[in-house]
Amino acid sequence: MKARALLVCLALILPTPSWALFGDEEARRQIRDLRAELAQTAEALRQRSDALAQNQLDFANRIEALRADVARLTGQIEVLTHSLDAAHKRQQDFYVDLDARLRKLEAAAAAAAQAPAAPKADPQAEMRDFEAALGLFRASHFAQAQAAFESFIAAWPKAALLPNATFWLGASLQQQKQFDRAAETYGQMAAAWPDDPRAPDALLARANAQVEAKQVKEAIQTLELLIRKYPASSAAETGRNRLKALAPKRR
Repeated sequence: MKARALLVCLALILPTPSWALFGDEEARRQIRDLRAELAQTAEALRQRSDALAQNQLDFANRIEALRADVARLTGQIEVLTHSLDAAHKRQQDFYVDLDARLRKLEAAAAAAAQAPAAPKADPQAEMRDFEAALGLFRASHFAQAQAAFESFIAAWPKAALLPNATFWLGASLQQQKQFDRAAETYGQMAAAWPDDPRAPDALLARANAQVEAKQVKEAIQTLELLIRKYPASSAAETGRNRLKALAPKRR
């Protein structure tokens, strides 16, 4: 008993073995290393998460900007479509209004046809045939109006109303969507009678027909000719606005 007690006392008095102390320190170091590695991994994950969130925000902003652009372009298309439809509906009234504005000039031209220089002319017959053709146009019988104006031009090649008949022939063709022929007829009228009050309107109408015929380049040239030759006319003012829409970089 005494020997066993002595051994226990010695065990309590002697220091802790060096291998036990070494094991605790190593474990603490590994824990510290693991904590540091875990902190680095968490920081890397946080940075990647922040970058991903920023990319998502940028992507969302780009999508929103594209949606705004699509909405803006859609609105512009709707406005242009509405304007084109309204312009087409007003076209026939535009021609009739032109006739009303120039009625006095037509009457003066008919009176000039009574001059002795043209003894075979019959102003009353010319006016009657012209009014009949114009009446067909006003009644929206455009094919019949075309035929009537063509007959008038053939029957009265020296008539004072020949420029007007040529103009309305172009209008009759345009209303039938024969845009190439209409543009050619308007051009002939403006070239043959450049001093006629209706010549600027003929050039403007020719440009409109060329646009309808998908001849945008030619329409731009016609509008530039209109503005250059008749800068003070109301047709030129309309032509300037039309030119801005067709070729905004030129004006």
